[in-house]
Amino acid sequence: MAARSCKGGGSHNVKAGESVRWLPRRRASSLLLPGNDCWVFDRSSVLCNHFNGDGEMTGEELVTDAGVVHACVSAFEAIWERATPHEEYRPV
Repeated sequence: MAARSCKGGGSHNVKAGESVRWLPRRRASSLLLPGNDCWVFDRSSVLCNHFNGDGEMTGEELVTDAGVVHACVSAFEAIWERATPHEEYRPV
């Protein structure tokens, strides 16, 4: 799903107190990113979301392997540094 189509949904997350940032793909080319959509919880586990070729969710996987968690945390920290806060982001 393109960031342009997700932008409106981020407002709900911000209202709920979540910090949301946006990273255009052109600024992510030099980053090593997780292969799956995922959430990191307390730097101790990662919930990976799995999708089929049509974008439909096919399942989830809770990962606690320290190496995988560290790799995901490192990736998200690098993304966060480059990303633009929700309030400032304007799709190009």
